Amino acid sequence: MRAIWKGAVSFGLVSIAVKLYSATEEKDIRFHQVHREDGGRIRYKRTCSVCGEEVTYDDIAKGYDIGGGEMVILTDEDFADLPLSTSHAIDVLEFVPADQVDPILYNKAYFMEPEGAATKPYVLLRDALTDTDRVAIVKVALRQREQLATLRVREGVLLLNTMLWPDEIRKPDFGFLDEDIQVRPPELAMAGSLIDSMAANFDPGDYTDNYREALQEVIDAKVEGREVVQPEEVEEAPAAAVDLMAALRASVERAKAARGEGPGEPTPITSARSAKKSAPAAGSGKEGAKATKSAAAKKAPARKAEPAKKAPAKKTAAAKKAEPAKKTTAKKATPAKKTTRKSA
Repeated sequence: MRAIWKGAVSFGLVSIAVKLYSATEEKDIRFHQVHREDGGRIRYKRTCSVCGEEVTYDDIAKGYDIGGGEMVILTDEDFADLPLSTSHAIDVLEFVPADQVDPILYNKAYFMEPEGAATKPYVLLRDALTDTDRVAIVKVALRQREQLATLRVREGVLLLNTMLWPDEIRKPDFGFLDEDIQVRPPELAMAGSLIDSMAANFDPGDYTDNYREALQEVIDAKVEGREVVQPEEVEEAPAAAVDLMAALRASVERAKAARGEGPGEPTPITSARSAKKSAPAAGSGKEGAKATKSAAAKKAPARKAEPAKKAPAKKTAAAKKAEPAKKTTAKKATPAKKTTRKSA
């Protein structure tokens, strides 16, 4: 790796000479624009929109559009007068709990290596951050811009994470946030069961960029001059769920099957949650026993009454099935039919 920045971390009267290295790199496959006929690279000339002349880098300055076709031109001298801290200092402002920093603020990560005799204070700061479970909030000037950042420990190395400023985070403004959408408790419980059945420890090594691998295969095939093998059919995305509860239940069963669990076997987390919810209802001691008995007494009549409610429905269904037999009897008994119509 090549160091992109050299400076010093200072907190209190302690100064630590360090080097910064980019901690991440994009693995996207990049393409050049080329002429279809001969593969020649497409070049773009930097031309002035006013005079039409080609402009070199030495003649290019930074301009800020103030509207109305007017432009304010800034030179290197203008930037030199800005109230930036020295470009080779990382000033620690405070130490805060790591969980108080919202991950949305993180921008880019840099490894930090001690330089020269700074190894001892570097290790001291690293171990102190680990023991206190805190991160350092710092300010640093990178690429002619002052940035807010954090210092934290990752795999025994201090990691500098540049951050966005609070006013750079957009506020979500969506219509559904003002709607009163009610979620039924059974749906919420089933969603919780689905989450429990899919729970795992995160290991980024378990995931791969399938698109990049397939694209590289296409490029390799072009280079070798062979036929491109078509990939297997990708499983289609499921259609939008009409019955939310049914979709959740099916998802839970599918997740359990993938883990090798039986369809009726509850997950350990779900069982623990159910136990917690049932514990307060049962109570403790005599009062709990009384509450349990009274609850059982209240529920008992409802359970006994259920067969009685279902019985008429069964008779009605039987009567409907027996209608053809009744009609046959009615045809033979003609006088009875006429009497029924008159009374009607």
